[in-house]
Amino acid sequence: MKKPELLIPAGSLDVFKVAVDYGADAVYIGGEAYGLRAKAKNFSYEDMAQAIKYAHDRNVKVHVTANIFAHNKDIDEAENYFKTLKELKPDALIISDPGMFETAREVCPEIEIHVSTQANNTNYKTCNFWHSRGAKRVVMARELSLAEIKEIRKRTSEELELESFIHGAMCISYSGRCLLSAFMTGRDANHGECTHPCRWKYALVEETRPGQYMPVEENERGTYIFNSKDLCMIEHIPELVDAGIDSFKIEGRMKTALYVATVARTYRKAIDWYAESEECYREHMDWLKKEIMSCTYREYCTGFYFGHPGEESQIYGSNTYVHGSVYLGRVEEVKDGYALITQKNKFSVAEEIEIMKADGSDIPTIVLSMKNEQGENISSCPHPEEKIWLEADVCPEVGDIIRRVS
Repeated sequence: MKKPELLIPAGSLDVFKVAVDYGADAVYIGGEAYGLRAKAKNFSYEDMAQAIKYAHDRNVKVHVTANIFAHNKDIDEAENYFKTLKELKPDALIISDPGMFETAREVCPEIEIHVSTQANNTNYKTCNFWHSRGAKRVVMARELSLAEIKEIRKRTSEELELESFIHGAMCISYSGRCLLSAFMTGRDANHGECTHPCRWKYALVEETRPGQYMPVEENERGTYIFNSKDLCMIEHIPELVDAGIDSFKIEGRMKTALYVATVARTYRKAIDWYAESEECYREHMDWLKKEIMSCTYREYCTGFYFGHPGEESQIYGSNTYVHGSVYLGRVEEVKDGYALITQKNKFSVAEEIEIMKADGSDIPTIVLSMKNEQGENISSCPHPEEKIWLEADVCPEVGDIIRRVS
């Protein structure tokens, strides 16, 4: 079989390197403008240059998002932005707005253009239209079933690549085109400033009884009628391949390094095992399911891939996250049996932790001792984001993720 591309998100340079090291074929990132994740750290010119070099040295591609719905002033400024990207030479631009598309074609025609899911790509004629305009790839709308994607594949050119989200958060609005945030907070989701009001708790008010808030109870935590479950297709790699999807896309440019490492490594193994044989893939299913539930997630579902979600797979629930593991840090240096990390969450001497390797192995170990940057012995971590040296009965290597499994 032709292996689908595994496309992983990154919101910062550190997370980008994790995505590359833990199995991505391509990584998508946002610059400091024109992307739909304004609250992510995003990439400066210097960061983007470093990221592209790091990826290309390892035969990994880089896609840059420029998928806002542009106003006049955005179009006027976009030409200079695309000139900057022309110098950096990413492998593709992800665009949804026709004006931005045309500007990119004019300024940097040598860079592939991928049409974002935000463009509502729900049928084969839309895909053919974008291909006729010069698009190399179209990202499928999340409302499509596998049967619909398979039909699109049959009725489009083989030269046009199809990309589809297979894991991560789902949006309550059609292809992510949401007006709630702009209306309620003045922050426009279509300019990358979404405040996620779909995750908030709501009550019902009858117009003749202002001030009387009536809860719509679903469970003991209340109701979250706009809130969707997370998408997870780890058990359905064969069906995704059969539908003709060329690129498997993971959502999450605002996620932690642990999340990115876990999801990238899990889907990397799933794709590779399925490429070996379906039997091999099925034999490892218990590990795949256990691993994909070790990261932070809402309840999982299969979205719209198998038709409209019914009662058993409803796409709304609580806004509560499940925490399968806790991110402690990534090893930056090893010296005299100690590993240096920038600690992300608290842990202590004598605590059991886990070393997460890029090859799929996990090594449980015990923290024997810790030192601060000054070399003083400490019993537990200081404040988050401080560097510490940890000694364990198994010494990790540079690049390993350190986590605590819940």
